[in-house]
Amino acid sequence: MNIDDYINIINNRLDEYMPEDIFPEDIFKAMKYTVTLPGKRLRPIMCMEACRIFGGDYEDAIPTACAIEMLHAQTLIHDDLPCMDNDDFRRGKPTNHKVFGEANAVLAGDALLSFAPQIIIKHSKSLGAEKLVKILEEYTQFAGAYGVIAGQVADIEAEKNWKDNTFGLEPTKLLEFIHTHKTADLFRLALRTGAIIAGANEDDLKIISEFAQKLGVAFQISDDILDEISTFEEMGKTIGKDKNSDKLTYVTLYGLDEAKNKLSCILKDCCDMINKFDVKSNVLLDIITGITKRVGL
Repeated sequence: MNIDDYINIINNRLDEYMPEDIFPEDIFKAMKYTVTLPGKRLRPIMCMEACRIFGGDYEDAIPTACAIEMLHAQTLIHDDLPCMDNDDFRRGKPTNHKVFGEANAVLAGDALLSFAPQIIIKHSKSLGAEKLVKILEEYTQFAGAYGVIAGQVADIEAEKNWKDNTFGLEPTKLLEFIHTHKTADLFRLALRTGAIIAGANEDDLKIISEFAQKLGVAFQISDDILDEISTFEEMGKTIGKDKNSDKLTYVTLYGLDEAKNKLSCILKDCCDMINKFDVKSNVLLDIITGITKRVGL
């Protein structure tokens, strides 16, 4: 399996899982709109690949992988809202609230948060109760106030105020908290649940979690850099908002060159960690290569 193979499977299954002709149609159309926008599908790919790496059948991970993509779509819908980042475009298309209205966008995000675990439960019964409970525990942990929501709250509170150190964390620690929870937590969710489905032991889960943390932070640093150097045509969203809003990012804290240096070091660590896995993963290596190419390292 390669990345394109995984993407085709994920896109087809997402289309199958997401209804749009059920009353009230507006909410289901709004949910499906963002979930099925063309994207890299990194999180579901990592879930399925982790399952394969640890000796499982990647097909067993498809429902969980798709659920994680739905959760990711939920974070994007809410992140783009006028009360948060207030962005009009996502992946080159109008954001959810621009198409369906702000109220429906809020509700679509809320709906996806609960719809995603329903997909796991409905389509993963063959995994058995013990694994299902573990998967759902991971999902609720990383999706909630201890996970991506914590990262989003810290990100909002830090905007324009991070230099004052008013949150009890110095800027370097605050930035680490934001990147860990806003981005790396979904990477950890994807890789950990894939490993759990395959029956990985606690030592395996610890290794894959450490890798996911580094890769997630690396991905967010690359996003910080791209907000500085990329274009709307390349990113499909408004560029330069981080700088204009004095947002706490690797670029605003360290400068562009040092951000690139830190990213390069973290990606090297990721490659070294992959070499420790018993099974070679060209897919994970390709993801790292993709990040490298995105920022021109």
